[in-house]
Amino acid sequence: MDHAIWAEGLVKRYGENTALAGVDLAVPTGSVLGLLGPNGAGKTTVVRILATLLEADQGQARVGGYDVREQGHQARQLIGLTGQYAAVDENLTGTENLLLLGRLLGLSRAAAKVRARELLEQFGLTDAASRAAKTFSGGMRRRLDLAASLVGRPPMLFLDEPTTGLDPRARAELWTLIRSLVSEGVTVLLTTQYLDEADELADTITVIDHGRVIAAGTPEELKAKTGAQTLAVRPLHERDKSAVVALLAELAGEEPDTSGRLVSVSVLDPALMPQAVRRLEEAEITVTELALRNSSLNEVFMALTGRPAEPDDEGSGEP
Repeated sequence: MDHAIWAEGLVKRYGENTALAGVDLAVPTGSVLGLLGPNGAGKTTVVRILATLLEADQGQARVGGYDVREQGHQARQLIGLTGQYAAVDENLTGTENLLLLGRLLGLSRAAAKVRARELLEQFGLTDAASRAAKTFSGGMRRRLDLAASLVGRPPMLFLDEPTTGLDPRARAELWTLIRSLVSEGVTVLLTTQYLDEADELADTITVIDHGRVIAAGTPEELKAKTGAQTLAVRPLHERDKSAVVALLAELAGEEPDTSGRLVSVSVLDPALMPQAVRRLEEAEITVTELALRNSSLNEVFMALTGRPAEPDDEGSGEP
């Protein structure tokens, strides 16, 4: 198989702290790999090594066939990198930001203007092209940031928490843009704390924890690995929530998730569903939702790591 990104045995240490303890990756050309893990698991360290911004202590990695250690210059020319926070110059207009990057990449003034115009149109920013970036909304800034990473038409795009801080509409718009790039053959390495984002975009997922790969596969394969389903109950009245929590905890033998109005718990035996119905009727608890469904990626993540996904701050706080 043709792998746009390949890594084997990546190790990175900071003093006595091991950030990566032997990470392997393989990303087929024209696909999206979702790199997931708890805060501090090593995701950003992997991205930095592959982007040639950091050198591994052990192991090897290739981007587009180029060794990132020995052929870093060639590898960098294939990569567009978008970090957690917009990196555009807020005092320049949308057009000026893209023109500047085009010139830095060696495009002629005329070619840089054409490329800037193409990207502004592609990313729905034409109407704001002459405005300073500091006047853009969060979603517009992220679109401009993504456009900036594509000025040189890189075949690979590294997205490190690309939708952090965006509202649902802006996230959905960015997802559409990413899908469109992949349909054109771009390979994407995505790190995100939003499990629904990985579920929506990733062809394959690699989960790392404590610097090691602990699971890999398609989203559906990872969901199947837990072997569990989720029993979810939404009581009509908030006053009944504690009773529902106690009831599900007794039936399933573990504490349910109570982060919202929906109370949910992992179950291995589908027969618990009719038992729950009977117990709810006996307790005279009215519910607006009662369902037995396959595990979500969120629940898989919790089962694998024992922790929820969180924003990753390792990028600025390595030892």
